[in-house]
Amino acid sequence: MALSIAARSAVAGQMRASEAASPPLVTPEACARCEAREVSVCSVLSGDDLARLSHISVVSTVGEGETFITEGDPADHFFNITAGTAKLYKLLPDGRCQVTGFARTGDFLGLAAGAVYVFSAEALEPVRFCRFARSKLRGFLRDCPEMERRLLDLARNELVLAQEQMLLLGRKRARERLASFLLSWQQRAAPGPGNRLMLPMTRTDIADYLGLTIETISRTLSAFKKTRLIAQTALSELIILNGTELAAIAAGDR
Repeated sequence: MALSIAARSAVAGQMRASEAASPPLVTPEACARCEAREVSVCSVLSGDDLARLSHISVVSTVGEGETFITEGDPADHFFNITAGTAKLYKLLPDGRCQVTGFARTGDFLGLAAGAVYVFSAEALEPVRFCRFARSKLRGFLRDCPEMERRLLDLARNELVLAQEQMLLLGRKRARERLASFLLSWQQRAAPGPGNRLMLPMTRTDIADYLGLTIETISRTLSAFKKTRLIAQTALSELIILNGTELAAIAAGDR
């Protein structure tokens, strides 16, 4: 369950205070060895540019259930996820939650923010990220067009994903939405042991993302299992047995 607004603000404040007192050191060597480097925005950097970026970054880790971006807070930082998964969400005035996406290793958060963050981010498992002050990163980008172009590519991709989400919520039926989600997650996620697909989010999170009820998610998953489209190996993992048929369902051809 998401923390209250007051609790989320307290957690974020404690994190900022802790980092201000003793900011984690980042070295160019550590950046070069980072396992997330190949899929992160910094993959286009090397040498002096990578060293300069390391000097303006702060590495943080948050635990499962902790919020590290709070909707409505001043958008003072960018976040580059280097490990773990987070859900991105907005709270409606009546308290309902709309999950707008899931961030994984290599995702860069904060590009779409104006003066304040327009979403919250909560860790679904331990999440590690590099945090950059907006003013410092903007100064860095003025001297590094390669990374600026990479960020523009990410911004364009965010727009495409937003358009796909509008189609998902506005036109697709329940089974089409869930099939689309599973295939999309398979494309983004590294395969687990035995080709298992790990789902760190809950069924409630999936329901809030797809605009469905948790009962509909459970019923549709059961139907997929019954027809041998997927196999459920644990509550948070499954195997896609028939990706071709799932793709046909996602496209509305079944």
